[in-house]
Formats: sequence, structure tokens, C-alpha cells
Amino acid sequence: MPAKGQEKFQAFRSRLRHFLVFAFVCGLAGCQKRVLASVKTSTDSEIGKEFASVLTRGFATMLVLLGTWWLGVLVFQPAPFILPDPGRVVIALIGQWSSLLNHAGITLLEIVVGLALGTVLGCATALIMNALPFARRYVMPVVVASQALPVFAIAPLLILWFDLGLGSKIAMATLIIYFPVASALNDGLTRADGHLVDLARLYRATPWQMLIHFRLPAAMPSLASGLRVAATIAPIGAVVGEWVGASAGLGYVINQANARMQTDVVFAGLFLLMVMVVLLRLAIDLVLDRLIHWAPKTSPHL
Repeated sequence: MPAKGQEKFQAFRSRLRHFLVFAFVCGLAGCQKRVLASVKTSTDSEIGKEFASVLTRGFATMLVLLGTWWLGVLVFQPAPFILPDPGRVVIALIGQWSSLLNHAGITLLEIVVGLALGTVLGCATALIMNALPFARRYVMPVVVASQALPVFAIAPLLILWFDLGLGSKIAMATLIIYFPVASALNDGLTRADGHLVDLARLYRATPWQMLIHFRLPAAMPSLASGLRVAATIAPIGAVVGEWVGASAGLGYVINQANARMQTDVVFAGLFLLMVMVVLLRLAIDLVLDRLIHWAPKTSPHL
């Protein structure tokens, strides 16, 4: 192809990428308006207002980041394999949408199952430590020591034990989620109002009654804080496991694309991972606000 023809073709591709980014942003804006309109007509005004606020702030932040990113690429003009412009990422996202969505579904399954198992195990550990004070002196050091091991260090062992399938990734996600949940609930249970506990003892309440009616309700805000932290860091275990060894998942896609210097695909995978984490954290916030609506909001919401 002649030099002039190549220049025209490159200019056309550049304009096409800019147009796709513009269309992508306009599409997001249109989706935002439709969602906001449906939210305004929602029967639950509290949840609707909160969701609308999160959506508006998230969209505004995305616009600022996209503008800064685009401006940086235009000014410094890095090589596409170092930092692609947003247009290339949109093209990669659209071109591989079906494949990326399938891999995202696998990663989301690992995150959700790991979050559920980590929450159950963490709550069970905290309840055991609270019910058996002597057990706390032996169990708590082990719980703390489990977090001293880097995920990358134990990932090969978990893959060796649980194979390359979903099991090893779920195990890693469970280990990461386990500590904040167990620690938060244990702190909440031990910091129950002493006056209420003394009142329960005065009325001869059994340890089970004290747990159900006094200690556990008082510990729910602490547990909520632990769950919010867990929902944010849950993808770390799944993605690290997919990096070390996997045949599917967003971590696998990002690792393979990085090896091939397909930076636009890496950014597309990171974008989907970011969206999943934000939606998961928002879902946790909404559920916890419904379950413990009587408690003050002690941790930041989205």
C-alpha cells in the first residue's frame, strides 16, 4: 500500500476509534437516563435515590477518567502496546464481547461462591471464639497468621490440591474473605454493651439467649463493615488464582493478553472486573442497609 494510502487508512482508523468512544459514552449516558427515569418511578424511594446517586457519581468519575486518559494519549503519544487510547479499548471490548462476558461469568461465580463460603466460615469462627473464650487464645493467632502468607505464595499449593478448575480459585477467594469477616464479627461480639449484658444476666438469660438477643444484634454493624471490605477484596483471590493457573476467567484473559502485548484487551478485562466489583459492593450495601436498617452507618457507602 502506498505511503499516502497508509496515512489515510491510519487517519480513518483514528477517527473511527474516536467515534466509537464518543458513541460508547453517549450510550452510557442514554442508559443512565433510562435507569434514572425508572428509578424515580420506583416504589422504594430510599433504594432508588441511593442507586441513582451512585450511578450519577460513577458516570461523572468515568467521564473525568476517560477525558484524562484520552488527553494523556494525545499529548504523550505512547505506543499502543504501552498505553492504548480509549478507542482501541472500546473496539476490543465490542469485538470480544461474547468471549469476555463468558470469562467474566466464570470469575463472578468464583467471587460469589468464595464470598459466601468465606462469610460462613468467618462467622462460624467468630461465634466459636466468643462462645469458648479459651479457644480464642488458640484460634485467633492462627487466623492472623493465615493472612501473613501472600496469596501468590500459596496459590500454587491450592492449585495442586484443588486442581486448575473452580475449586482452587474459590479456595483463594475464601481465604482472603475469611479474615475480615471473622475479625469484624469477633470484635463486634466482644464489644457488646456491658450494661445490656449485665441486665440479661440479671434476668437469668441463657448464653444462647444473650447471643441471639444482645450480642449478635450489637455486632451486626461490625459484621457489615467486614462484609463491605470482603466484597471489595473478593476478586483478588479469584484473579490471582486465574493468573497462576487456569483455562478460563478474566484473570486468565488478562494474563494471556498481557503476554501477547494486547494491552487493549487487558484494559477491557480490567473494565469488566471493575464493573463487577462495583455492582457487587453496591448489592452488599443495599442488602445490609435492609437487614440492619436500625443501625447507624459506620462505614462508607458507594
